[in-house]
Amino acid sequence: MTGKNTPLVSIITVNYNQSAITMALLETLRKISYPNTEVIVVDNASPDDNPDVIKERYPEVKLIKSAENLGFAGGNNLGVFESKGKYLLFLNNDTEVPETFLEPLVEKLENDPEIGVVSPKIKFFYHPDTIQFAGYTPMNPYTMRNNLIGYRQKDDGSFDKSGETPFAHGAAMMVPRKVAEEVGLMTDIFFLYYEEHDWFERIKKAGYKIWYVAESYILHKESMTTGKESPLKIHYIARNRIVFMRRNLKGFQFFVSLMFQIFISIPKSYALYLLKGKFDLLKAYHKAVMWNIGHIFDKDIHANVKLKN
Repeated sequence: MTGKNTPLVSIITVNYNQSAITMALLETLRKISYPNTEVIVVDNASPDDNPDVIKERYPEVKLIKSAENLGFAGGNNLGVFESKGKYLLFLNNDTEVPETFLEPLVEKLENDPEIGVVSPKIKFFYHPDTIQFAGYTPMNPYTMRNNLIGYRQKDDGSFDKSGETPFAHGAAMMVPRKVAEEVGLMTDIFFLYYEEHDWFERIKKAGYKIWYVAESYILHKESMTTGKESPLKIHYIARNRIVFMRRNLKGFQFFVSLMFQIFISIPKSYALYLLKGKFDLLKAYHKAVMWNIGHIFDKDIHANVKLKN
């Protein structure tokens, strides 16, 4: 894709105590073939990192330094407010990209105005022959869980067909600005996890489709920020699973899902962490449950962030 009419893509990534990791991504973005981009790095008030080195080494980047840690949604939203692109590409800072990854994503959105989000194939950085994401299964309306398609399977051509998917992937998702203007941005009450799934639900309710684009791929250094089964990760996944339910389910589905959480999921998780002696995770999980109880009448649960035209 070449020429003066190539639409501007705003590439937004959030840095938190990982300037070296972020700069590895920026180095690959310098080498892409797509001719019309702006790159925005939002530093989420890193306490143990000096993000100024990013601007020193990559002066073409717009560096935004937040005064506080706004989380995944809030940090990305801050970048959107400073962006100008027709398309908004959100990339995790722990990803790296090949030279031609952007063209198929833009082409898909340019050719189909009914698509509201696209994501590329995502492969593991340290095992680039293995897939992390090739689409999602639908969200179970009672357990609030879904699964990655292609996860840990070899990239042998079985997942090379693009198609509609219930959800894109937060590590690499492109949204037309007009869609963000219509439905708003990610809701920052989530802070971490489920915020993009919630956004996709709103985008679908507005009548748009979500697509997995197999002609494009990126490499992801999975879970470098929060770690596997860290208290931080356990807390926000547990907290936000319930928040997602509260924001997106109504009527009978909401009642059944709530009963499932109260009588099955929550007691099971308490017992599991207790029996395994993982008291730090138990504490984090308990804090997540109590947060929802403490915010049971909080109107901010249903608030959305608007993007002004």
